[in-house]
Amino acid sequence: MKNVSISLKKMVLRLRIGKSLSREDLAALLESGGENADFLRCQADALRQEVMGNRVHLRGLIEFSNHCERNCLYCGLRRGNTSLERYRLSGEEVFQVARTAVTLGYQTVVLQSGEDSQVSADDLARIVRRLKRELDLAVTLCVGERDYEEYALWRREGADRYLLKHETADPAIYRRLHPDMIWNRRTQRLAWLRKLGYQVGSGCMVGLPGQDAWSLAGDLIFLRTLDVEMAGIGPFVPHPATPLGNTPGGDVEMTLNAVALSRLLLPQVHLPATTALGSIHPRGRQMALQAGANVVMPNLTPKPYRRLYEIYPDKICLDDDPSHCRQCIQGIITSLGRRVADDPGHSPKLVFHKAMP
Repeated sequence: MKNVSISLKKMVLRLRIGKSLSREDLAALLESGGENADFLRCQADALRQEVMGNRVHLRGLIEFSNHCERNCLYCGLRRGNTSLERYRLSGEEVFQVARTAVTLGYQTVVLQSGEDSQVSADDLARIVRRLKRELDLAVTLCVGERDYEEYALWRREGADRYLLKHETADPAIYRRLHPDMIWNRRTQRLAWLRKLGYQVGSGCMVGLPGQDAWSLAGDLIFLRTLDVEMAGIGPFVPHPATPLGNTPGGDVEMTLNAVALSRLLLPQVHLPATTALGSIHPRGRQMALQAGANVVMPNLTPKPYRRLYEIYPDKICLDDDPSHCRQCIQGIITSLGRRVADDPGHSPKLVFHKAMP
């Protein structure tokens, strides 16, 4: 990498040893290309190997309801999309999918839905309780903004993690894209989740309308300030049934740079190679795994419903059988010289603190 600029190399190596950079420097790194980008991603992957090891953690995704009461401008599940057939899995259906996940070797499931208040806090608590007691699974919830008491109930029942993406840390863009939501309400709930002892995940989209490298650098700073246990970074993929359907999508290269910088800024973070990235590039997940990512989230949603959970179009693996998907993912991971983790993949921060006298 003879053509790597000296200034960029210095910035990356500062991050590598835990030093901070200005927002301007982070924006410049996000816009890196060519050998500069290769160097950035290589350093992130080396840090991933050093801190997180060679294992890739699998999280089995169960999309149990595509009902949503929000009207976000970018999401195919928005309530304004009246052409979408809606569904909602029963607690028993969720349990049976999770039981299949256990037989395939998954130790974590992610229960994801739109913001659907018809799934009551008690209903979801019963599902969590059963998954913990009968299957001994690690459980991540991703059901949006709920009340403090609901989050507390699910935590008492054993929910380990909660994923609440902030989507964008730019208040002006957030306000424009979320006409019925409030930025401060989002951040308040992230603070609640931290207070309740969840392993907290958040994240953002790359390439949103109106977003530039400066704005995206603010997202990375926000994630570092939160000190999240998981950071989901994926490209914006326009959905034709939304107001943003005709806008350009996110860029693969900048998304990979954002993944790499997330690793350098948060060395112990669990960082997924997102399905969205794999949907816009045939090797998107592989490239993310080589840029610092260490998590893959295969879709276990039953096939009759999988196409209906369409946040964005042309998602990969819609017709894959869960067992085939599991073999395919393992093949991808081993082809990169990595191995599938044999543990639930709790945050190393949590593991470290538990080990302290």
